[in-house]
Amino acid sequence: MSRTEDHADDRPSSTGSLAHRVPDLGALELLLAVARLGSLGGAARELGITQPAASSRIRSMERQLGVALVDRSPRGSRLTDAGALVTDWARRIVEAAEAFDAGAQALRDRRDSRLRVAASMTIAEYLLPGWLLALRAERPDTAVSLLAGNSAAVAERLVSGEADVGFVEGLTVPAGLDSAVIAHDRLIVVTAPTHAWARRRRPLAAEELATTPLILREKGSGTRQVLDSALGGLARPLIELSSTTAVKAAAVSGAGPAVLSELAVGEELAMRRLVRIPVDGIALARDLRAVWPTGHRPTGPARDLLSLTRG
Repeated sequence: MSRTEDHADDRPSSTGSLAHRVPDLGALELLLAVARLGSLGGAARELGITQPAASSRIRSMERQLGVALVDRSPRGSRLTDAGALVTDWARRIVEAAEAFDAGAQALRDRRDSRLRVAASMTIAEYLLPGWLLALRAERPDTAVSLLAGNSAAVAERLVSGEADVGFVEGLTVPAGLDSAVIAHDRLIVVTAPTHAWARRRRPLAAEELATTPLILREKGSGTRQVLDSALGGLARPLIELSSTTAVKAAAVSGAGPAVLSELAVGEELAMRRLVRIPVDGIALARDLRAVWPTGHRPTGPARDLLSLTRG
């Protein structure tokens, strides 16, 4: 009885998933190597597997297809007529897979050539520059664009697809986003040294802070959200500004008290251009978060940037 007849009762079913009826790429590459080298052992060495493993894979493919593919003898391995025909088909499949792989690599290269970051103002001004410099050292060919705005604007850009990854400072994660805590921050009350609060001997009461007009960030900012939540409401702003730098400059000028991130005022406190005002009865700690669209965890340069934020 011939080997082809041996396989006559092993004909695979024509129903079910194509993945169960068509050999995998590894098996097809092995068959092509046997055809090219005329040796199962040589094909195994070329592909970095053992000869028994190669023999087992060929037998498994023969059972799957229901035909004999290779005749083995002491002089080497020769394709059967069916094996030669299957090899022609296998070559087309492997070539198509190589084209698929090249296309996927081109997509990855295009993805990795740019990174769009959206960040709320404090993170954009005081943390991101260092992270982006470190990323440039790792990925010098990646072009980075930074969109700075309040936490609400960051969420909008991520959900609309205008940014690949974002950073926010608020108490909650905006709807439609997943997040990871990357750092911690604290808000502090500051004034110019000439302000009356700078001469206080006792900490400021939370109630007095809540009823005093302050220099504030705009609604939608993480700083404003944290402060409003901690105090249970705020007085009408003395001035409302759209950036941390602008709020700080107004406070330094003596326009009034402000609440700012510790990250933003270290130099001003050291140089006595601003004075920290202790406050009783409130905690103004907050988490800084990386955010991205739900179910789409960052990849490529966005993933690398996230790893640098935790360094």
